[in-house]
Amino acid sequence: MDTKIRLLIVDDYPVVLSGLTAMFTNHPDIEVVGLASTGKKAVEQSLLLRPDVVLMNVAMPEMDGIEATRLIKKGLPEANILIFSGLSGNDKVIPALNAGAIGYILKDADETELVQAIKQVARGEAWLHPSMIGHVLKQINSAEEREGLIEKLTEREVDVLKYMARGYSNQDIARLMVVSSATVHSHVSRILAKLEVSSRTQAVIYAMRAGLVTAFDEDPTVNS
Repeated sequence: MDTKIRLLIVDDYPVVLSGLTAMFTNHPDIEVVGLASTGKKAVEQSLLLRPDVVLMNVAMPEMDGIEATRLIKKGLPEANILIFSGLSGNDKVIPALNAGAIGYILKDADETELVQAIKQVARGEAWLHPSMIGHVLKQINSAEEREGLIEKLTEREVDVLKYMARGYSNQDIARLMVVSSATVHSHVSRILAKLEVSSRTQAVIYAMRAGLVTAFDEDPTVNS
């Protein structure tokens, strides 16, 4: 990104808020624009400050991070939400993704990994720690009625999905496919609808499940 990433940090522990704020002073391309200690305040601050990324804890008073994520995405669809939690269970990961988060990182991540995740999510790209993938794969594997959904995609949509899986933003995909960003946005919307998922992250996991790409494939090319 050419400008600073505007970051809102949400956690109910003051020491976490102060520690993360101090840490990001070492990263001039990330600006902490606000802090929130409850899910309710997270929603209010998001709508007021319009951050690029919300770093969202899950377990909080008044309103948990999953419900806050849902409400933020409803009022501010362009916000990119990265769940930052000590909870790795299926009962938290899947609902968070369903609520609209596009990334999930554990609190034991190191500084380099957290900064990388924030930058990737800021570009609208999915981020999941490898330990999270199994939870999502199990959900998709258990949905037998979804087996043939990948076949509903057109050849063009499959190409877009492959680019999505390799971390490209809509703008990057538009440039590589020599089409407009609006066209790519339409393709992405149709992909989500056809795969019956609600986020790019889930679509990417579905692509992995279908064998279109491997987990976190860094190959910048797409084999049509």
